[in-house]
Amino acid sequence: VETLSGQPLIAGNKVTLLSDGPETFTAMSEAIDKAKDHINLETFIIRDDEVGRPLSELLIRKQQEGVRVNLIYDSFGAKKTPKEFFERMKENGLNVLEFNPFRFLDLLSWGKANNRDHRKILVVDGKIAFTGGINFYRVYSKSSSSVLWGEKDPQLKYYWRDTHVQLEGPAVGEFQRLFLETWRSQGGPEILGGEYFPPLEMEGDSLVRVIASSPDQPISNIYAAYVSAIAHAEKSIHLTHAYLVLESGMLKAIADAAMRGVSVKIILPGFSDFWMPFHAARVNYSELLKAGVRLYERKGALLHSKTAVIDGVWSTVGSSNMDVRSFLHDYEINAVVLGKDFGEKMERMFEYDLSKSDEVIPEQWEKRPLSDRVKERAAWLFRYWL
Repeated sequence: VETLSGQPLIAGNKVTLLSDGPETFTAMSEAIDKAKDHINLETFIIRDDEVGRPLSELLIRKQQEGVRVNLIYDSFGAKKTPKEFFERMKENGLNVLEFNPFRFLDLLSWGKANNRDHRKILVVDGKIAFTGGINFYRVYSKSSSSVLWGEKDPQLKYYWRDTHVQLEGPAVGEFQRLFLETWRSQGGPEILGGEYFPPLEMEGDSLVRVIASSPDQPISNIYAAYVSAIAHAEKSIHLTHAYLVLESGMLKAIADAAMRGVSVKIILPGFSDFWMPFHAARVNYSELLKAGVRLYERKGALLHSKTAVIDGVWSTVGSSNMDVRSFLHDYEINAVVLGKDFGEKMERMFEYDLSKSDEVIPEQWEKRPLSDRVKERAAWLFRYWL
């Protein structure tokens, strides 16, 4: 993996596992509030709502205190956010950069418009970093165990289940480097001042590899990391993924692992915010079940996590889905953590989500209605763009 990605394993890190929006936003807000030098934030979605507004106010306050604030947001991801939201931050001195500005006419040259910044990175003072799957959006404003009573649409009734991590130690420098690379590649204004690469002390005992992927890579670094870890699994593979639209190579790696005796369990969403990837993922259910993979669908929350723990020691949390879009089109970032202690925490989180899920029984699955099969095949035709 190091040869393919060019990213080494970095020792001496403290990694904190964060579950859902409230826990993540609290940790982020505390770090931002204590910032002395700079705040670098990169995100796919940021909305002008009960999550995005408090964040913008906090960032403006820190800028007024003399902390340099730099923000990258994806143009497509923030398409429902008023431009005034970002203009206000600019007027208050923040450096704000729109990633790959999206216009309707770009659909005529879909290649460039299809490359989105799906990464989630927060770096504070070059010493603390956050990454994972959580965006700044009202669906994360409460724990995924919360329910909007009286709402019948499951997409609106339930809050989102997602995962983030906080990192301290030498690996933070990799997140900083990647943020600044994106800033420069998008033509962002020169960032003056700031100690972006301070000396970083050992903060813990976790080994971390920061893996980034982008459309210009012949093979996605994150894809290669997954395939390698799955191919070398000896005991267990536990995946929790919102969008699992598998191409042939990844499908074969997972099925082969199950057939050689590895316990493979995958938690998938029981419903989704977008019907097409939800049904496209189900195209592979029969083959996975036949190979001995156990599939589960999460209930009571809209699953958006992108995590894995293999053999209890190889773990990853990040922005990348296991689908064509993440592996071919988008800019993604994952933290791979090696170690039993963090692996145990990941396993406990997996077991909690498993307890909230229903298993897909092969015999029942094969009896699903024709209407579902039609949706699956229709969605599969568009897997390249999902």
